[in-house]
Amino acid sequence: MKAAVFVSVATLAALAAVSASDLRAGPLRERMRERMQQRAGGDDGMGSAFGGAMSCADWAKRVDRLGERMQGREHGPAPDRADIAYGPAPRERLDVYLPKPAARGGAPVIVMVHGGGWCVGDKAMAGVTANKVARWVSQGVVFVSANYPMVNDGADARAQGGEIARATAYVQAHAAEWGGDPAKVVLMGHSAGAHLVSLVNADDALRRQAGVRPLLGTVSLDAGAIDVVTQMPNVYPFLKQRYLEAFGDDEAGWKAASPYHRLDRTAAPWLGVCSTQRKDDPCGQADAYARKSRALGLRAEVLPEPMGHGAINKELGEDNAYTRAVEAFLASLDPALAARLRR
Repeated sequence: MKAAVFVSVATLAALAAVSASDLRAGPLRERMRERMQQRAGGDDGMGSAFGGAMSCADWAKRVDRLGERMQGREHGPAPDRADIAYGPAPRERLDVYLPKPAARGGAPVIVMVHGGGWCVGDKAMAGVTANKVARWVSQGVVFVSANYPMVNDGADARAQGGEIARATAYVQAHAAEWGGDPAKVVLMGHSAGAHLVSLVNADDALRRQAGVRPLLGTVSLDAGAIDVVTQMPNVYPFLKQRYLEAFGDDEAGWKAASPYHRLDRTAAPWLGVCSTQRKDDPCGQADAYARKSRALGLRAEVLPEPMGHGAINKELGEDNAYTRAVEAFLASLDPALAARLRR
């Protein structure tokens, strides 16, 4: 009986989340499935009716079951180069989306890192790729989407930062093979992925160990944590177990995986997009990171957006003011990138 009540309440919550515009955009059943997948997979991250106070293992099992029912329908566009290995582990894989041949040769590269609470998620999800690929690849940018080992694979958040650093070094080493310029690589990530790209950007030791060359910049899309020490006491109750699995329970471990605490003068320019709708104040952490960056002589900007956590990821690439604001930052990093974004 309790299980039946839970499903009923969850279904009603998913129905309530489907707006009138959603109904016009497609069949109700398909829109419901999309919302349910986003919630179970962590794409909305900050308020899941399906997440509960679960461990990473339990959450991953639930997402896997939902993925089987969806039968791949949550995936975005097919990559031009799929599942390229940057390491031996099953999740050390990249997808590469290529511009038309005439636009290759010295093309800037965006490396995208998915979210999912350090526990779940996939490089192929539509919310991670669809709008970004449609907009930027058509403008002559190489777009790379990366997977990485999860907590259940034995990788905590600090280790995952090392994985993203290795993926970045691999992209830089092979960018020319795809028509990209290894000196024009931008990191971008959402939620847990935003934490990871910010950590790689901030932490010179991670980059040096992996052999990462200088980056053009980093775009953090509503990070799960920028200051981990500040975040841990303020984590939403249903996420506490997952954060403990990702970061541990001692302050030394938190600082080791905290972009704010690892930041030094070697960091590249950083843009922190943050949701003003979240109760755990990601914009406050982004502002603190930007202030520390500026004190070190670094460039860092904050872009507060009145959008939900999932929308900050999914709607980037749509023709809207938010996308244009992110593009203004990207264009400021390099003249060649600016020229392509004006196409």
